[in-house]
Amino acid sequence: MRRLLLMGLLLLPFLGMAQGFQVNLHGEKQIGMGHTGTGLLQDGASVLFNPGAVAMLPENFIQGGINPLFFNSSFLLAGSNQQENVKNNVATPFNVYGVWGPKNAKWKIGMGIYTPFGGLTEWGNTWSGKYSLISLNLKAIYFQPTLSYKFNDVISVGAGFVIDYGSVNLKRAIPTTPDGQAELDGSGSGTGFNVGVFIKASPKFTIGLDYRSKVQTSINDGKATFSVPASLASSFPSPNTFSASIPLPATASIGLGYKPCDKWLVAFDFQWVNWDVYKSLDFNYGQTTSTLKNTSSPRNYEDAFDFRAGAQYEADKGVFIRFGGGYATTPVKDGYVTPEAPDANRVYGTAGLGIKAAKHLDIDIAFEYEHLMSRTQTNIESGLSGTFATNVFIPGISLAYHW
Repeated sequence: MRRLLLMGLLLLPFLGMAQGFQVNLHGEKQIGMGHTGTGLLQDGASVLFNPGAVAMLPENFIQGGINPLFFNSSFLLAGSNQQENVKNNVATPFNVYGVWGPKNAKWKIGMGIYTPFGGLTEWGNTWSGKYSLISLNLKAIYFQPTLSYKFNDVISVGAGFVIDYGSVNLKRAIPTTPDGQAELDGSGSGTGFNVGVFIKASPKFTIGLDYRSKVQTSINDGKATFSVPASLASSFPSPNTFSASIPLPATASIGLGYKPCDKWLVAFDFQWVNWDVYKSLDFNYGQTTSTLKNTSSPRNYEDAFDFRAGAQYEADKGVFIRFGGGYATTPVKDGYVTPEAPDANRVYGTAGLGIKAAKHLDIDIAFEYEHLMSRTQTNIESGLSGTFATNVFIPGISLAYHW
């Protein structure tokens, strides 16, 4: 029982942020074009995609968007023919950007508030993996003040300071008679940076480089609550506290933009995600017992990659049609897949529509479908064995005011 409990608790979702919990929903124009944007000049989302491009933007921006995320995952236990599914909860990643600079100035300042990591998953308290996870609600919100400078009409650079605020609520069953329950609830913070270079090689061809640093997020004095039979209460002090330090990975991106004619724009992005920094999870309780001990759990993730392409067509004056797609690899090795992040290599397709509703107002909508390859796994710590299959559906809308 002690091993099952500890293995369940060790899989804190804040640390299970594989590719599946890296939320790449940072701007509707960019989503519509397959998440390309590092090498493009489009709107205030350049604050995230490439701070170096911000100074090249021809206008100032205030904009915001939201992307309801429908995560449909199923599990087939080894030796069973009954499929189990997550509940129909909806996560709501969002983004807000502001960009401002005097007309004809070489500099601009920007601010971004966005959610690069997160998840909302509920399997319920009766499914076969209940000792690994009942439910998860995870948010990581980044605040990024930014400064960008244009050396000339060809090259500009920019940098942003990142402040991260994260929160997590996790519930798992405890294998007692009857079943108990553990709830972990906490929040933490960390800091990092985002730097970029933008090159306007010609009127038709642009190049962007961006690097977002690792953010070491620390959770201190999180609340751990255990509901167990009275005979076991002394083994699980409740309420209790917990602490952990979580490396949210660095990313590096290169992007290309090309305008073959007035009506068409095409783009390509490549992103590397440094998940190799996530070697182990060290987990400490405020109060320990012979049953509930501080633990260290191996993760041994590997770096992941994302290949993206997209296009935009101006169908009519002020009406833009967008489409794109990509392929992303998973950092989660065999033996480490969990219900919090039932991750696998994935393919995705996107589409979008942009409308200039008024002289200074843009309305953009986008839709994304992601398909994760089915993956049959036995977790080396919890022993949960079976096949995960996941599809993700993501509509979105944004408003942008520019002047």
